[in-house]
Order: sequence, then C-alpha cells, then structure tokens
Amino acid sequence: MESVIDEIYRTQSRRVLATLIRLLGDFDRAEEALHDAFAAAARTWPDDGIPGNPFAWLVSTGRFKAIDTIRRRARFDAAQQHIEDSLYTIDETEIGDMEAIEDDMLRLVFTCCHPVIPADAQTAMALREICGLTTEEIAHAFLVPAPTVAQRIVRAKGRIRAAKIPYEVPGREALPERLDRVLHVIYLVFNEGYSASSGEDVVRADLTAEAIRLARLVLTLLPHPDVSGLLALMLLQDSRRNARRGELGSLVLLADQDRSLWDNAKISEGLTLLAEAMRAGEIGTYTLQAAIAAEHARASAADWRRIVFYYDLLLAAQPSPIIELNRAVAIAMAEGPAKGLELIDAILGRGELQAYHLAHSARADFLRRLGRAEEAIAAYQKALSLCRQEPEQAFLRKRISELAATPERQ
Repeated sequence: MESVIDEIYRTQSRRVLATLIRLLGDFDRAEEALHDAFAAAARTWPDDGIPGNPFAWLVSTGRFKAIDTIRRRARFDAAQQHIEDSLYTIDETEIGDMEAIEDDMLRLVFTCCHPVIPADAQTAMALREICGLTTEEIAHAFLVPAPTVAQRIVRAKGRIRAAKIPYEVPGREALPERLDRVLHVIYLVFNEGYSASSGEDVVRADLTAEAIRLARLVLTLLPHPDVSGLLALMLLQDSRRNARRGELGSLVLLADQDRSLWDNAKISEGLTLLAEAMRAGEIGTYTLQAAIAAEHARASAADWRRIVFYYDLLLAAQPSPIIELNRAVAIAMAEGPAKGLELIDAILGRGELQAYHLAHSARADFLRRLGRAEEAIAAYQKALSLCRQEPEQAFLRKRISELAATPERQ
C-alpha cells in the first residue's frame, strides 16, 4: 500500500496541489492541505482501501483539513474567520469539475509566470510547485545555494499575495507578453520529466505528458510559431521514451537505442509542427532545438554537420555554456573526439559547468574514445560525484569498470 500511495503522490500530487490552490486561494495553505491529505491517506487507505477516485478524495480531504486548521486558528485570530467563511461557499461540484481541473495546471503556470515575479523566482516557483522538486534539487540544477532558492520562492509567494494576483489564465490580450515565460516553464517541466534530475527513473512520464498537454492548450489559446516549435521539440524527444530505458531501468544512449520502440505517431506530428514553425519566418530557439531533434528522428545516421549548423544558430540566439557543451558534442561527432575535448576543456577552463556532471561525462567519453583510459576514469569519477540520478550513476560506474578492465591498464 505504501508503494501505491507513493506512486499516486509522484504522479498526481502536483495536480491535486493546483486544484487546492484554486479552491483555497493560497499557495502555502494549499501545500499544507496537500500534505495533510496524503497523511490522511496513509492512515486510512490501508484499512479502507484506495477510493475509486483518489484525486477527488485527496482534494476533498485536503480542503476540509484546511477548513479545520483555519477554524482552530480563528479561535485566536478573528481575521481568520472570513477565510473560513469563504471556503464554505465553494460549490462541491467545483471539486469534481473536470474542465476546471484540467485548466488548474495551466492556471498554476500562468500564476508562476506573472510579470510581478522576477524571472529567477518564476523558474524556482515552477519547478517547486509544478514539478515538485525540492529546494535542494532546484539549487543543484541551477548551481546556486539552496537558501537562495528558498528565499526566491518565499518572495515570489509574498508578491503573489501582496499584489492579489488572480489564479487564472489571463485574457487573450495579455497572453503575448506572458508567452515567453510560460513556454520556458513548460520547457523546464518537460526537461525534468525527460531527464529526471534525481531519483531512480530515467524519465518521469507524468511530467513529459503534462508538459505536452499544457503546450497543446497554449497553442489553442494563442497559435504562435514558438508554441509549435516547443510542442514539436517535446514530441520528437518524447517519441524515444520507451527506447531510453533498458533492462532494470538502465540508461540507453541514443546511438544504442532500438528505433522500433520509437513512437512514429509522435515523430510524424512533431515533424509536421516543425515544418509549420519553420515556414512562419522568424525561427525561435525551440524551433531550432526541434530541428536538431528532427535530424535524429529522420534517419539512423544523423547529419552531424547540419546539427552543428543548427547549434551555431542557437548559440548566436541564446548564448549559454550548456548550448556550447551540446555543440561541442556535435562537433566531436562530426570532426572527432579531439576537437570536442578541446572545446569542452575551454568551457571548463573558464570556470563554467564545473558542477555540471554532463560536462565531465562528455569529456570522459572523448578521452575514452581517444584511448586515454586513466584520464577518462578520472573524468567519469568526477561526473559520478556530481550526478544524482541513479540510472546515470549506474551507467557511469559501468564505464569506469570497463575502462579499469582494459588490457593496457593491466
């Protein structure tokens, strides 16, 4: 039973939270109610069984737990009474209104992306509230101290309360100015699902599916080439999901994947959306990334020089050491590992990406391909010390073990 509740928490807690925020009108109150609801589930479900609709049970239980908490506080603080009264006015049908529930996650995205919230706080809020990442996981992903992330989230919630930001999808006239941040948040949600930052799974399918669903909703609200480009990118990447996990959940690299496991329907839709975005004129960063993903989807042997060309455009539009790293990998595939190693060493030499495990993992791979086993082992060990995802850790240990057993080292 414990494992079932854990799985429901992993896959549904963010949606429960989003609906509780709508019903309770406050992030902190909703988060407390969410944890109270799951604590109640852990106590009662082993005896009573799992309800037919766990989502509705958790939302209803969380809401009434919140009312009980506010009632207790109202005995000492009269200002709490109006909050309690407002919660009783909610029509019970609102809890099970599927149309409202489906929109709750989109409301949450737009609330996290409100212009009064600084960009770095928007990102932290989104990863915390939408993906459910801990403060420490967000800090690790963005290479900043955990207290800094915590402060950003607290300040963001404070601004939402102070500005009385409505929990809603804004009107069509306000959508364009919010579009970039909303797409960025959806992109982050997908990335966390596509390559989980920690834990025992390579992929969190609940997050990739939610990101794709949200992008479809945004495309309906505001047709735009950037939305089409992002949706194309996510579909093309997610098409490989079933091939990225091997036996016992092990990580399978792109070159080793069984292409028969790729989802051809997603590839076809992704390529169609990409073509539409490319025809629109100005090509955005998501569309460029989708074009790179399309090179892998179209043929078993990717055109690495074309991929390098796309990375050149992407780097010019959005300078980033991560993009530089990916470009270095593409150049290594086109020109050989020595050139890739030179480029990665330059990035690391600037002090950038020193705490990013994939930079050290890529460097280790180039060293391995160049036959420099001792240096490759050291680089893999550095990557392992920084990695927090269990399948990637297992892959890195396997590489180290293979290199340690090479004849030239014995």
